[in-house]
Amino acid sequence: MLITEVVGKKDKEKTFLKYFNKMTKKTKIGLIQLKISKNYDKNIKNAISKIKNASNRGAKIICVPELFLSQYFCQSEKHYNFKLAEKIPSETTKIFSKTAKQFSVILILSLFEKKISGMYHNSIIIINEQGKIINKYRKMHIPDDPGYYEKFYFTPGDIGFQSTKTKYCNIGSLICWDQWFPEAARITTLKGADIIFYPTAIGWHPKEKKKFGKDQLDSWITIQRSHSIANGVYVAATNRVGVETKGKAKIEFWGNSFISDPSGKVIGKLGNKKEGVLITEIDLKKVESTRQHWPFFRDRRIDAYKSILKNPKDE
Repeated sequence: MLITEVVGKKDKEKTFLKYFNKMTKKTKIGLIQLKISKNYDKNIKNAISKIKNASNRGAKIICVPELFLSQYFCQSEKHYNFKLAEKIPSETTKIFSKTAKQFSVILILSLFEKKISGMYHNSIIIINEQGKIINKYRKMHIPDDPGYYEKFYFTPGDIGFQSTKTKYCNIGSLICWDQWFPEAARITTLKGADIIFYPTAIGWHPKEKKKFGKDQLDSWITIQRSHSIANGVYVAATNRVGVETKGKAKIEFWGNSFISDPSGKVIGKLGNKKEGVLITEIDLKKVESTRQHWPFFRDRRIDAYKSILKNPKDE
């Protein structure tokens, strides 16, 4: 090989590295923490106001809480609540498509979707900066706990786990109860996600708060940070705040919207009382670097995981 060829190769490598290091791999994320009223129009205006705030502060990808158009109706099982469901696209999606285009941002919205009569989903839509719906996710894990009677309303998701390619990064989208399932985060990441968003509606039963409140909140944050660590991804969870009452039922939504980086470190967080807009910068280079230094994907033993697809046998 000629000396000029060696020199030329080194120059090309230097040029590439210089270009790579200058490439923009950073973007700002906005999480909207809301107190939800009983008025649909008021909730729309409040969300748009905070989306504008996030955009003015540099956010390019913005996520609102789960089912943000109404108070959390799943505290009770009432058939009249099905009137809250809407087809997608809808008047609501038109409003937020216009909003996304106006502020040139990507929006992640959680909606009560009517698929057909008698079949409803807790769904996410992703709207790009041009105002187009580019993907949808339907909540896969549906809870049925005191005050969280979602199985009465929602059919489990039927389109699988999703990762959506955008101009800034690959967006993974899961919803609330999905937070507790490592399998959901792993599959979403394997599909290409750089960051997983979890729009959420979770809080304390007031009678339990004194005894269990701190542990419940710590568990909620810890499980999601563990998804960051195990998968080398950013995790962004956004929640509502305030006390909502449905008949005798009552939930104090605990807020604490946060973002954790691929090492599990919390890099941005809101409190548990007030609405807020959390702006945090993410760096995709950290996703790559973390996965190289903690090679959990390399050392997976997919040949040995078949048992996870089966329920345990009787003892």
